[in-house]
Amino acid sequence: MALPLPPGLTPPEIAFLCEMEMVTVIPRQRLKGLELLGGPTPPLRPPHRTPLPLWLALLLKRQRRANILPPPWLHPSSLETILHFETEVSKDAFSPPPPLPPSAGGTNTTSPPFLLSSTADAPAEALPYHWLELGEILLDAAPDDLVDPDTVRRLMRDLREVRMAKMRAGVAVLDGGGVVSLTGVGGMEVGEGRAFIGGVVDGLRKIGASREQARKEREAEERENGYDGTANEDDDDMEM
Repeated sequence: MALPLPPGLTPPEIAFLCEMEMVTVIPRQRLKGLELLGGPTPPLRPPHRTPLPLWLALLLKRQRRANILPPPWLHPSSLETILHFETEVSKDAFSPPPPLPPSAGGTNTTSPPFLLSSTADAPAEALPYHWLELGEILLDAAPDDLVDPDTVRRLMRDLREVRMAKMRAGVAVLDGGGVVSLTGVGGMEVGEGRAFIGGVVDGLRKIGASREQARKEREAEERENGYDGTANEDDDDMEM
């Protein structure tokens, strides 16, 4: 008998979806394009940069056929700028996500992995939706392609702790009927915080239900004892 699955995507599933993100590679040898379900890939001609899905870039990296060019936001200086924004400039809100490309019709439904936010031309000071899992994948599979991977790993750990602390602090406003803004929060952060936020929401719902039940029981007891909410008004009329 299969065990029930938890609601939402698990961290391994989120990391799997991250592998559809487009990254930039520098090929080491000429290779023909591939016909994939999502469309054909461009041919590889050294030393021209080429955008490829992350899963294909990792395969070519393991075969030593290409190097992965890290996105600008994964550079230590960019991560330090984003960390400064998170800790000093905006201590409550998250750093803004990459801007959406302009659309001709006035509406834009582009989202990852079709939004090129992890290629070599991506904004340097904006974390994309899959920033955490993509950074960890590149640190594990292509550390030699990163600038100072130890510093990158430390800054990503600091960013992760700061942003998770903001998510936990933002849940406190739910008790007063407020809302939590998750603009700029990444996919893995949502997956990791779902259990905590869901537990808090369920706890608040149970507290509200118990308060409502206690109120109904108190009103029922008062009615049994002959207390009526209009009794005070009747006594006032008699005195007048």
